[in-house]
Amino acid sequence: MRVWAARSATAVIVAAAVAAVAACGTQPETGSPPSPSASTIQRPPAGLASVLLQVPEQFAQAPLDEPRHALIPAGWSIEVIARVPKARMAAFAPDGALLVSVPATGQVLTVHPGRQTLLDGLEQPHGLFFAGSTLYVAESNRIDAYDYVDGRAVNRRTVAGDLPDAKSPDLHGAYAHALKSVVVGSDGAVYFSIGSTGNISAEDRTATPPRATIMRVPPGGGPAAPFATGVRNGTGLAFAPDGALWTAVNNRDDVADPQGRVRQDYVDDHPPETVAKLTPGRELGWPYCNPDGAPPAGFIRDMQTNADGSKLDCAALTPAEQTVGAHSAPLGMSFAELPEPYGAGALVGVHGSWNRRSPQAPEVSFFGWRAGTLGPQQTLVGGFQSADGARWGRPVAAVAGPDGAVYVTDDYAGAVYRLAP
Repeated sequence: MRVWAARSATAVIVAAAVAAVAACGTQPETGSPPSPSASTIQRPPAGLASVLLQVPEQFAQAPLDEPRHALIPAGWSIEVIARVPKARMAAFAPDGALLVSVPATGQVLTVHPGRQTLLDGLEQPHGLFFAGSTLYVAESNRIDAYDYVDGRAVNRRTVAGDLPDAKSPDLHGAYAHALKSVVVGSDGAVYFSIGSTGNISAEDRTATPPRATIMRVPPGGGPAAPFATGVRNGTGLAFAPDGALWTAVNNRDDVADPQGRVRQDYVDDHPPETVAKLTPGRELGWPYCNPDGAPPAGFIRDMQTNADGSKLDCAALTPAEQTVGAHSAPLGMSFAELPEPYGAGALVGVHGSWNRRSPQAPEVSFFGWRAGTLGPQQTLVGGFQSADGARWGRPVAAVAGPDGAVYVTDDYAGAVYRLAP
């Protein structure tokens, strides 16, 4: 298996013949996911098989206290290796330990092998990233770096501080997308996301620091500056094999149709979520332009915020390289190489919709890497949602481990899964 880290654009061989698989990054503004219920086994997509999730007895609490089936590549297996309520992002340390962030408790945990608290008392820690032996943690209000030594995170220093979250005085406790992600480039530059405060809060674009952006701290430190703008909630951040930065974005809700009418049948499928390559100064349109159509998806005017096109010329924006179904809520993102027929590609934890009449199903998606770009979405792990829309799990992130397996976090079931050929 080959895994790409942002510290280096080159591929690192982790294991020779095994696999790797990774609306709103925070809680949604309104609504809630369907209650869990027993899975309804349906005919799996081509190449996938419905298998029983292996749950050791000590982990068999609700919703995993009854048989659950997952759709995974035929011949592979999936098992629960930890229960972590509200588990979010994950990263492997240089010593092989698996770390998981838990924003709800302010903790970063070591969950495998063994379990212990690595960091505590943080402000909604979310994104985790290792650059060599340096651990980067994205809290809601700051980006910090730690030395990772003998299984401990020490020598905390702030890379970027005073970031907006619900405690910021000017926001008065209202912040829909306070959770942040972080990655580090091969040159040492640090990139992190700042989500929008709301659905169409245009004032985010002129705030200090600007929200709905991907920010960059130069190598060696210094003030953070916008790298890409109009990114409503880009919690998915990862570097591709060629060193380019990509993001997976949760786009807006309750969008009007081209005639300016808010119709549920239109809202259900518009706008698609964005999977885009980021270059310096790239503009992804929010809240004035929305992606539309098949990928590469061009942008159209938002009829509620930019009806006459005076706010932003949507036709001039670079089309989005890939998209995911509207309201799918892509979260964690990573790059790796899987066994054939998959090969190299991006892994995205798709959280599933909360506001669509026929719910978008949660899954771990795969986007093949071909000729410097990403191909269309494929389901790699599914089965979390039954035919009636009820769910027992919602993946957040999937990361490749040094043992050749893939580890998936699930904040709804409160679990970490190990997926292996």
